[in-house]
Order: sequence, then structure tokens, then C-alpha cells
Amino acid sequence: MTTHILWPRSGRAHTVEEEAVRQVDDGIVCEFGRGLDQVTDEQWRRCDGIVGFAPPVEYLPKLERCRIMVKTAVGFDDVDIEAYGKLGIPVCNCPDYGTREVADHAIALMMTLVKSIAFHDEELRAAPVRNWRPALNPYGRRLADCTFGVLGLGRIGTATIRRAAAFDMDCVFHDPYQPSGIELALGVLRADTLQEFMGQCDVVSVHTPLNDETQGLLGREAFAAAKKGIIVINTARGPIIDLDALHDAMRDDTVLAAGLDVLPDEPPDLNAPLVAAWHQGEDWLKHRLVVTPHSAFFTPESIRDIRTFSARTAARYLSTGVLANCVNERYLTTRR
Repeated sequence: MTTHILWPRSGRAHTVEEEAVRQVDDGIVCEFGRGLDQVTDEQWRRCDGIVGFAPPVEYLPKLERCRIMVKTAVGFDDVDIEAYGKLGIPVCNCPDYGTREVADHAIALMMTLVKSIAFHDEELRAAPVRNWRPALNPYGRRLADCTFGVLGLGRIGTATIRRAAAFDMDCVFHDPYQPSGIELALGVLRADTLQEFMGQCDVVSVHTPLNDETQGLLGREAFAAAKKGIIVINTARGPIIDLDALHDAMRDDTVLAAGLDVLPDEPPDLNAPLVAAWHQGEDWLKHRLVVTPHSAFFTPESIRDIRTFSARTAARYLSTGVLANCVNERYLTTRR
């Protein structure tokens, strides 16, 4: 019997080539759809697995044969993993793609700010002669004299802290879920509380998942404990930072600068005070906020990896029953 893996598209732009049907493995056919509304009821009914964008719960009654859902992403906060679990469908993510890309991007945002790269480029474009001032580096710091902090020491956080260590920075992390002694294995410091962590860091880089515990984790209380002049980098999920609290912390110079690859609303809500000040080029914020469009993960290699690794996870489970990277195991009383 042919096994069908359905790969619905989210409707957003994709960089991969358009494909109709592709053979993934012997006896496993991968079918591609352009969007959820263009997947037929027959495709939903006969699919044995789904890879890609997770169908909302209203589509679940159509999944008569589906045995696995693999989301082509690290984060799964937008998937109702309990609803899938109650149907006996494992939900898996793809944690092993883009790790190096996101770590590189976090360091790049830090370097853009501490070396005033975007600042110099903009100033020179405006007045190449008058602004040719090599010593004008408003956020310049010797990295070896700074402490780099990682909030969330998972795969990406670990890759990032290793990169920061290569700049001879002192490195510290806060992650209550990491076992004792991991700091000794990595040769870094550990902060037991968020307040202690914020008070040590010259640069803090966010790498936690988004969940009820981490939403708004960097808020007014955290910024109140921060070292004056801290630089904040976020390449994880936008809602982990309270954007209004960050606005106020930058306004009173608690936070010197920030590099954000993610925002609570994407594309950005131009009415949010911090986003509005950035968009309008308000003087007090000028050159202090660098924004990129949730692009930290992207390289052609990472797109290849996410497609390959996600399809492999589904194919392996459907062929052998071996389940990897399952994120809703606690809800799986039985499996289909």
C-alpha cells in the first residue's frame, strides 16, 4: 500500500521550487499543496502523515488516516498539540536545522551594534565627508571586557554562547531546566535567577522557546534588574520580550541598544510605541534599534535541511515506528 505524506503550504511565500508529487522513499509519496484551502478533502482523508504547516483544529476531523504531524520549524507554540494528541497523532518539530544560522545572526546583531556598523553606514550615506569620523563609535566596546549572557541554553543558545566565547567574552547563562554541571562542561558561568543574570550581562541574547512561562519574560521586572547600558538581542520569539517594557527601558537608557529579528506581531505593528519610534526615526532611538524580518534561520542550506530532516522524521515513523522529536508525548495516551 502506498503511504502518503501531505505537505500543505501556509499560503506564505516559499523559496523552494514548486513540486506536485515527489518520491521521498520506497512506497512513500509526498504530495505538495499550495495552501490549506487548496488541499482537497480526499488528500486530507488519505494522508498518512503531514509535514509542513500544521492544520488548525478544524481540519482534524478530516484526518482519517493521519498518523504523524511534523512541523517544519523549531517552535510549535502555534500548534494545538493537545488536540492532536487526543486523536493519537504525534506532533514533532525539527530542532536540528538552522542552529548555526540563528546563532550566527545573534552574534551579527551584536556586532552590528557594538561596532556601530549600521550607524556608520547611514551617517556616511548622509554626509560622506563631514561624517568620516573613525572614532565616532557610540556603542563601541571591547568585547573581551564584556559579559555575554544567553537566556535559554538549548541547541541554539549553546551554539551562540560558544561563538561569544570565541571573542574572549565572559559568558553566563540562565536556564533552570539545564542539569547541574553543564556550565562546567561548557566552561561558562551560570546564573540561578533571572535577576542575577540580568545584573551581570552587558549583552543578553534570547534563546528560549515561547510558552506560558516565557511569554513576557523580559519585562519591567527583568529590565529593572539589568545592568545599566545592556544590549538586548532576540532571535527566538517576539512575545518573550515585553515590547512596551523594552521601549521604556530604552527610553530611560537602561537598555543601550537592541537587535530584534522577531517581534510580537509579524509583520510589525506600526502602532506599538517602540516600533513606531523606530519606523519614524525618532532621534532618541536613532541607530539604537536594528530590526531584521525573522530571517535569522534562512540560508539555502537551512531550507534544504528543514525539508530533508522533517520528511525523514515522518518517513521513519511511518516505515519503522521510530518516533523522533515528539513534542506532545504527554497527550498521547494511544497512537494511531
